[in-house]
Amino acid sequence: MKIAPRNYVVVLVTCSSRREALKIARRVVALRQAACVNILDVPVRSIYQWKGKMEEGHEILLLMKSSRARLAALQAEVERLHSYEVPEFIALPIVAGSEKYLAWLGDCMHGKS
Repeated sequence: MKIAPRNYVVVLVTCSSRREALKIARRVVALRQAACVNILDVPVRSIYQWKGKMEEGHEILLLMKSSRARLAALQAEVERLHSYEVPEFIALPIVAGSEKYLAWLGDCMHGKS
């Protein structure tokens, strides 16, 4: 049976610290809200507008692989654990992927892996 990649998403979340990133990543994987979270340990430089001022800072980026079905729960957990008033939470659709990887991702989401 062919796996439908459209059932899965990659979610981008930036965090204020490695500690926060690890806490969020471990929790959402333990809850099976994400199958895998990549933590980009090299800080990314973020430049953005916040409350009328130009801001610049370093953040840790999380790449979360999840399912559309778990997206609302994942977002709620990220927002619950996150230190930011308005945390980044952007879901991008997966349009293609290896059958084996997508099958593994699905198994993780359903507690089979």
